[in-house]
Amino acid sequence: MPAQSIGVIGAGGWGTALTKLLADKGAEVTLWCHGAVSYHDLVDHRENRAYLPGINLPANVEVTQSLEVAGSDKRLIICAVPSHAVRDVFSKLAPVVALETLLVCGTKGLEEETFNTMGELLGDIFGADRKQRQGFLSGPTFAIEVARQLPAAVTVAAYDDNVAKEIQAILSTPSFRVYTSPDVIGVQIGGVVKNVIAIAAGISDGLGLGHNARAALITRGLAEMTRLAVRLGADAMTLAGLPGLGDLVLTSTDDLSRNRTVGLQIARGETLAEITAAKRTVAEGVRNTRSLHALARRRGVDMPIVEQMYQVLYGGKKPADAVADLMQRSLKSELA
Repeated sequence: MPAQSIGVIGAGGWGTALTKLLADKGAEVTLWCHGAVSYHDLVDHRENRAYLPGINLPANVEVTQSLEVAGSDKRLIICAVPSHAVRDVFSKLAPVVALETLLVCGTKGLEEETFNTMGELLGDIFGADRKQRQGFLSGPTFAIEVARQLPAAVTVAAYDDNVAKEIQAILSTPSFRVYTSPDVIGVQIGGVVKNVIAIAAGISDGLGLGHNARAALITRGLAEMTRLAVRLGADAMTLAGLPGLGDLVLTSTDDLSRNRTVGLQIARGETLAEITAAKRTVAEGVRNTRSLHALARRRGVDMPIVEQMYQVLYGGKKPADAVADLMQRSLKSELA
């Protein structure tokens, strides 16, 4: 197979940005697109008008609606479909993926039905013997800035250090710095929990609670993130890095964040049904909240912000009441 033949599965904003990044580096990239409208925009105009307007794809990008074309004879395949679609799409893709192909998961989320991480889900699909060829990409990135070649840094975690380094070499560019990590669990959990905390930060800002409140939410959100990740077997230091604190700060503070935007809308009095009906795609944090809430209860992990976000999104609780309940919890040590 060609040394720099890459398949990107998922033509949302993130998949399109990674396609542009790698094509600009000289790789031959095949981008799989599910939606007919986006597919025709990409083919006819070389632009993803729905998800990444203003970014033109170079000639060395092939756009396809065939999973066989996107997955066959590739050095590297990147998963960039939403978490709820990963099992369906990759179960269909798996039979055409070569044993030596590297697989990088850039999707942040848990499977709703099983609460599995994307790593556990891919293990189900490809089998335990294939996991040594898998990596997991996470960090503080907005797709549009990556596509515009603005500086960004991310982490790729893998079960095998040599695989992590190989993926690092393929993905790194002068504007996209990739670090490696052995902590597959920590890198994944950071990318899940930050989405829920970002909704909370949006609610806080939307209610006009001030900068102190947002800083407290981010910090206590990091504590919840770390608590869950460590319970699942992660290294606490991972969550102090790019896939944890870095991603949490970005997603909770900038209006480019879809999850933060959901929080702002809730603070304005919009219902979840109204918010989701008006959007082409649902922010991952909306689904993540339900999955995280169930996972935390199953594993006996105290996650009060996640609990309150679950009650606001799915229990009809008023945002102001959720804030009051968080502030009036029993007093304790910060490190408890």
